[in-house]
Order: sequence, then C-alpha cells, then structure tokens
Amino acid sequence: MHKETEIKLRVSRETLAALREHPLLKKRNKSGWSSHELFNQYFDTPERDLAQARVALRLRRDGDEVIQTLKTRGQSVAGLSERNEYDWPLAKAKLDLKKLDDSCWPASLAELDKKTIKPLFTTDFVREKAEIAWGRGKAKVVLEAALDLGKVTAGKLSEEICELELELREGDPAGLLELACELAASLPLMPCDISKAERGYRLLDQASYNLAVPAPTLEAEQPLDDAFSAIAWHLLGGSQRLAEQYRFTGQWRLLQDWVQRLIELRALLGSLGQAAPRPTTRELRANLDALLEDWRPLLEAGQEDEDVRAAAPEQFIEELSDPRWGHFSLSLSRWLLERSWTVDRANRGNRQGLAPLASWLQHFFAEETVALQLDRYQRQPEDLAEQLPRLERVQVWLHHARDLLPIEEADRLYGELNKLHDLASAQISDEVLAARAEQALTVTRTRAWKALSR
Repeated sequence: MHKETEIKLRVSRETLAALREHPLLKKRNKSGWSSHELFNQYFDTPERDLAQARVALRLRRDGDEVIQTLKTRGQSVAGLSERNEYDWPLAKAKLDLKKLDDSCWPASLAELDKKTIKPLFTTDFVREKAEIAWGRGKAKVVLEAALDLGKVTAGKLSEEICELELELREGDPAGLLELACELAASLPLMPCDISKAERGYRLLDQASYNLAVPAPTLEAEQPLDDAFSAIAWHLLGGSQRLAEQYRFTGQWRLLQDWVQRLIELRALLGSLGQAAPRPTTRELRANLDALLEDWRPLLEAGQEDEDVRAAAPEQFIEELSDPRWGHFSLSLSRWLLERSWTVDRANRGNRQGLAPLASWLQHFFAEETVALQLDRYQRQPEDLAEQLPRLERVQVWLHHARDLLPIEEADRLYGELNKLHDLASAQISDEVLAARAEQALTVTRTRAWKALSR
C-alpha cells in the first residue's frame, strides 16, 4: 500500500501537445517521456456499493502486466487529492477477490457479498509520463507528470479523457502546486477534482458526481487564521466541482452557484483587516474581480433572458480555454497551503489572526453593522448598491459561522440580509426602491441585528 498525492488538471488536446514541449518540463525532465497504453476495467455491485463507500476497484492492463488496484476513501482539497492505494500484480486479467481482505477492505463494506461485484465501465487511454525534478530551496521534490489522452466508456456513452496528472513521488506536496501554478500562468489548466472512476459513474448517472464539499467545523476558540483558511478551502473546492459539473451539464443553477462561491471568496478575502494585509491579497482580489466583472452581469441578465442562459455554456467553455480561471484557482490553493497572508504581517495583524474566532466575530459584526448605516438607506434606498461589498462581507461570515454567535434569530438575520442583498443588486424601479427601504427596516428590527450592532 502507498499513499497517492496528486493534482488532476483538465486540458485541451492543444494544451496537451504544448505541455510535451513546455520549457519548464523540458528543463526538469530527468527521465524523458515514455508512452503506455492503459486499459482499465472498473468494478462495482449493481447497487453501486463501492462508489457509495468512496472505493474504486479496477483491473489495469499495461503492456504484458495486469494489475488489480483498490483505492480507498481519501481526502481532496481544491484539486489536491490524497488517498490510499493497494496494487497487486496478477497472472491473468481476472479479478482476484481473495486479495480484498481485512488488511485493505473498508470496514463499512464488511458485510458486502463480494461475488456481486461485476464489470461496470472502462477507461482506456494513452499515458505519456516523465519524472520531473522540482527544487524547493535545498529540498528535493520529485514528481511524475502524466499526459493522458483517451476515453471513459459506460455502455453506449463515452467522454474524452484529456488531462495532466502531477503525482508526488518524493518531497513536499507544495511542489505539486508550485509546478502547476507555473504551467497555468500561460496555459489553460483547469483543476479537475474528479477521478476517472467518477467520470464513469457520472456517465451512468449525472447526479452521481457529488458537488457537496464537507462544510468546515468551526469552533469558538479556534484562531481566526484557521477558520479563515477552512472556509476559503471549502469555497474554493466547491467552486472547482461546480465548474466541472457545469462544463459537463450546462445546468444554469450550477453556474449561479459557481458565481456565488466566487462572490463569497471575494468577500472573505476582504474581510480580515490587518490579519490579512491588503498587499498579500491584492493579486487574488484583482483576479476575482476580473472574473466577477464578466460573469456577474451575465448571471443577472440570464435571470430574465432565456437566450442568455442558453448561450452561457458555450461562453463558459471559452472561459476555460483561457488561463485565468485555472491560474487563479491554483494560485489560491498555493496561497492557502503556504498561509501567505501571515507572512511579514505586523504585530497587530498577528494578534488578530491568533484571536479566538468567536471574539473576533463580535468585533467584526459590531463594526460592519454600524458601518452599513441601514437607517440611512431607509431614506435613500437608491444608494444601497454602494454597500454591496460590505453586505457580502457580513453575509459570508454569517453563512459559515453564525452558529457561534450568542444571539437569537441568527438564521433569520442571514435570510433577511440575503433578501436585502438581492434588492441591492436589482435594477432600480419605484417598486424596487420601496422594497429596499422596507427590507432595510425589517433587517434593523430583528433581534440579531440589534444584538450585533450594539
């Protein structure tokens, strides 16, 4: 058994060809490229018990070799995945159920009748791989770069496989992100948190691809830095999975949710004050602003225009053909992994970053709710849109941490602020202005608002 740590990046055929000759890989290629045809049969029960347990079981034929592989439940954070992998060489291409004993078989499947496991789908592709040496100061990092081109087939359905995999062989996992960021600066590389096995299951059932990223568990005494990091990883991972599924299905709701994740990330990055000094977030904020400048108006237009919604999937494909989404996504992953906002910050910022979350939240909400001046916007509702950034900063922390607030009706306040936000984003009309004034009054009358704004 070994632990597999890797990044999967969706690419086009043109990008795949460019990667073979990329100067960055050429310079550090220690082995040269070797080509392998890989034929893979995946197995599961008719009820998909293995998939539900986050287990993948396959037979792979690589030249004259036949290898049985079991991959068990692991963890994946914004494209950087880690899981246990068990490999057994076999004499013939027939599943050996005796290998699946207690030393590797998940306890959650202990009662499963393994004789019900049958072939389900195939992934067949050509893999070109090379060993890449990536230095991090004096530390040595060895990676395997794999260029995969082929297809996954489930019955009469199929999907192309065209991706770059970077797998850690030796050293710090941060080296994976460093190399990926360097490549993504000039090439469209889409972090793709979906395995080849998940693609097969998705062909059989679109809804099988789980969009939910486990929500972070926040605690009152947790340092602000840790809470901020957990929420940011959660939002980034969710945005990557939504982008992948929207690319596949074109469902409008997925695009709405993707843009909402970006809005929350932008608000989060601007919410920490001296705990995340503005110079440390400047590039990330600028990249998010550029994405939102294009996609937020399109989303608003699509609310009323079916033609806009119908054209959006093609526009999204064009977005993915540009480096900016992949580069932003990987840059933020690296920034979070290295906790770059904590580097060289002032003593006051350090104190804030180490402050217990519940204590910081009380100060944050007290300052932001007073600064929102909702009494004023009851009289001047036409100006409410100018408060959208502040509203979104309040919303993102209410969304993820309101359970830690010692106040009544926190859920109601979150809902009422969402309504106010929607009205602040809407085009001005007499009806909208009246609704803004009324909703601002409703918010200020909630018990939670009164408690937070003291």
